[in-house]
Amino acid sequence: QVQLVESGGGSVLAGGSLRLSCATSGYLYSIYSRNCMAWFRQAPGKEREGVAAIYTGHGSTYYADSVKGRFTISQDDDKRTVYLQLNSLKPEDTAMYYCAALGGYCYSGILAQRSQNRFDYWGQGTQVTVSS
Repeated sequence: QVQLVESGGGSVLAGGSLRLSCATSGYLYSIYSRNCMAWFRQAPGKEREGVAAIYTGHGSTYYADSVKGRFTISQDDDKRTVYLQLNSLKPEDTAMYYCAALGGYCYSGILAQRSQNRFDYWGQGTQVTVSS
């Protein structure tokens, strides 16, 4: 059963913007207000890295240093959907972006490599390509 569906990826020029969406369904929809939801990305030949996370219970957010000030994670409780606004995009932001969720709190360090296995649910990914 599909639990997370991403959308919104595409191709843009450097400096452009995109908004990614991650819609929940099924079990994740039912426990939406108690999820830590995050965005990860993986570029070809590189490890998957954490980008941003939000605890849907009270909206606390976490960001990777590489995207602070450019990306914003947010939530729409009515739609039970999480968004990632990508501004001032750079070619190095090119990657497949994945939404992930775990039933529980986010915490400092949730975006670290060692924390990825805590996420129980993953979407299929949406491609972001930034050209110079």
